[in-house]
Amino acid sequence: MSSYILEMKNITKRFPGVLALNNVTFSVKQGEIHCLVGENGAGKSTLMKILSGVYPHGQFEGEIIFEGKEAKFSHIHDSEQAGIGIIYQELALVPEMMVYENILLGHEIKKGISIDIPEMIKKTEQLLRVVHLDVNPTTKIKELGIGKQQLVEIAKALSRKAKLLILDEPTAALNENDCENLLNIIRELKSQGVTCIMISHKLKEVMAIADTITVLRDGQTICTLNKNNATEQLLIKHMVGRSIENIYPPRDIRPIDETVLEVKNWSGIDPKTGRKILQNMSLKIKTGEIVGLAGLVGSGRTELARSIFGNPDGYIVSGEIFIKGKPQHFTHPHDAIKQGLAYASEDRKKNGLILIQTIKDNIMIANLKKISSSIGVINREEEITQANNYVKSLTIKTPSIEQLVVNLSGGNQQKVSIAKWLFVSPKLLILDEPTRGIDVGAKY
Repeated sequence: MSSYILEMKNITKRFPGVLALNNVTFSVKQGEIHCLVGENGAGKSTLMKILSGVYPHGQFEGEIIFEGKEAKFSHIHDSEQAGIGIIYQELALVPEMMVYENILLGHEIKKGISIDIPEMIKKTEQLLRVVHLDVNPTTKIKELGIGKQQLVEIAKALSRKAKLLILDEPTAALNENDCENLLNIIRELKSQGVTCIMISHKLKEVMAIADTITVLRDGQTICTLNKNNATEQLLIKHMVGRSIENIYPPRDIRPIDETVLEVKNWSGIDPKTGRKILQNMSLKIKTGEIVGLAGLVGSGRTELARSIFGNPDGYIVSGEIFIKGKPQHFTHPHDAIKQGLAYASEDRKKNGLILIQTIKDNIMIANLKKISSSIGVINREEEITQANNYVKSLTIKTPSIEQLVVNLSGGNQQKVSIAKWLFVSPKLLILDEPTRGIDVGAKY
């Protein structure tokens, strides 16, 4: 019997105007942790969607061998029944449903003909303890931050007894403690005989956990390395096709003695829960300065940013905001944008982009006035020029600015989100987890 639990041979996948995968070969040994790395748009997520049945047999070329037999998955349920579980880069949770309902969705515990809710809650509590998430199983998903939602997604995957578990950027939204917790969970799964495939842009994480590493670039397999023969610099070279010597280059621009934003005694309460989310926060940022806000998931980083940026969540806030020394009162994000503030959300899918619109439309939407005449007529030529400039400068992988954002990889969607706010030409740009899902070439 082969030592490989999975062999994907000569996989080719096309989308309109895009060759996403070109004759890719990918093999995974039984019981190993195999990391899949590559730039945004390299084809990593597409390859895993083929494996899991999201793109069914017949919509791609090539062959999948799972546990020694050819697999022809026509639906994700087919791959689940075969023993393949997947956690997607973009979370697949139902916001209006409770934690326990999401985790056991489609796998409800029954007592006779009825659903046994107490037993489902008990089972969910056990799974939440495994991922060290302290939330009430009856909490609605929409009330959790993105980091906690990711942990729920992981608990959901663990509830299925998978032989092969695929994790697509599972730690992208997690803090260091939660990342280490997850890596330990993956190691535990390995010790129990579960094979894991993990996609990640965090190369330190890859080097810490992988047994084997495969690099994709431009939809092709570049190499497969044993971890003992790999280094971060070697992986970067294979991923981007060049060496990146200066990961943190020196800054040419230094802050000047001018305060662009000052927040005094800023406090906030979530009216839904009555919980204090911020308490007497004070912050001063100078023009040209880069300020890092750090803290654990739930510490208030996102809440601070969103409450400053026009308070779209309706928090009960108090305190003072000054922009270049002038007091301000924002009742809507539009007010903040007019005063030179911009905010790139941590959750691009929910709050950052309109997925069913084009790249061009998404980049332009926050500042249409810049490309419009005095009577509000949009200059279409200027619109195209500006959109193409941002696609080029941020190396957004797309055949056209008319491509729908929903068809882009997660990392390229993030670049579109950042481009949208750069087009506003802000005095202050607030970036909430901006490198989530961004490859090393784009980061540095």
